[in-house]
Amino acid sequence: MPGGKALGEQGSTTLDYSNLLHCSVLKGQPLVDPQGRELARVVDLVARFADEGYPPVTGILVRRGDQELFVPLHRLVGVDEGPLVLADGDVGRLTAFERRPGEVLLARDVAGRQVVYLARHHRGRLVVAGDLLLGWRDGRLLVLGACVGHRRRLFGRRSPRSDAIDWRDVEPFLRHVPTSRLRMRLRRLHELHPGQVADLVEEASPEEAAEIIEAVGEDRAFEADVFEELDQEHQLELVARRSDAEVAQLLARMAPDDAADLLTELDQRRREPILAALEPGVREELRRLLSYNPDSAGGLMSPNRVVLPAGATATEAIAELRARPEVPENLDTVFLVDDQGRLTGALPLAGLLRAPETARLEELAQPDPPRVRTDADLVEVTLVMTDYNLTSLPVVDDDDRLVGVVTIDDVVEQLVPENWRRRAESDEA
Repeated sequence: MPGGKALGEQGSTTLDYSNLLHCSVLKGQPLVDPQGRELARVVDLVARFADEGYPPVTGILVRRGDQELFVPLHRLVGVDEGPLVLADGDVGRLTAFERRPGEVLLARDVAGRQVVYLARHHRGRLVVAGDLLLGWRDGRLLVLGACVGHRRRLFGRRSPRSDAIDWRDVEPFLRHVPTSRLRMRLRRLHELHPGQVADLVEEASPEEAAEIIEAVGEDRAFEADVFEELDQEHQLELVARRSDAEVAQLLARMAPDDAADLLTELDQRRREPILAALEPGVREELRRLLSYNPDSAGGLMSPNRVVLPAGATATEAIAELRARPEVPENLDTVFLVDDQGRLTGALPLAGLLRAPETARLEELAQPDPPRVRTDADLVEVTLVMTDYNLTSLPVVDDDDRLVGVVTIDDVVEQLVPENWRRRAESDEA
């Protein structure tokens, strides 16, 4: 647009942070006629967030007396960090502002609020978009970036490059915007690990956390993964807002040990109706896990273990693993059992992959591998895993039947001191 600063007109994807317009500076500028007479004052900028990419600015919002009027961008002579000129000077042709679906007021709805920063070199974190940076590309005024940091440093002209981020790395919270019909995009959250999304939920306000979970809920499997990573307080807070049937559906998609941990924390009056809403097989598996002391090997273990026939060849075993619809992501060991389900051997996955194709598992496996009973405490579990350099430890019942596996992440989670978590939160801030 004539009169505006040319930013990125050559198609460069690198932002010139020193040559951007600041939303906070444009706000408050006078709207004048071609002769320079003041007609109104700019109170905000209107942008459309419904599409992908950099949001286009569609106009400005001005106040004249007690009225808020919309000025389409094409009616301005130019947009710069100074008075904005209404091309025809006819303020009578301006109409009262009515927000349309997908429209966002930059100063009112976004500036000064937290956004999700998704840059690849960060693990996903919440930052305050203290000011928004605008620039011209292909004849359109776009939201190209944001200044982030502490609120007291962000408003006004000064915007050090170290505080500026590209809008492509930003996902704003928009649930609070009236009539916008905009929601946080699941596609962007999918770029993060479930644990990173859980960190965002735990750091966010209740309203922001609800918006993240709502977006994540579009992918039920991903939602379950995020729930597994949430701390107990947030799990219970979010579960309290759901019906028994909805909680049952969520638990069915979670790892059984994580689902059992969550059930343990629920009030008994809530627990039984939720269990009743589960499929019989899932319900019985969770009831069995609930019968163990949460701090014992039985309470720590996952019942998801991979058992293969001792007489199978390496080629047959690999083919069976490939054919299984679900295999634990952290699988590093397969186990052998006899006809009674008693543990007879353990074979590291790496050994299976390197084995001759015709070699039988019973010839490759370690006989009589280390194990613990379901009532073993955390100290015993940790010492056995340390002594034998294990990342997964089989758990057996009193008859030596394999009932589950404790993995190294289960142990580390129990051993991490609470003050470490507080220190990590402090470092993030």
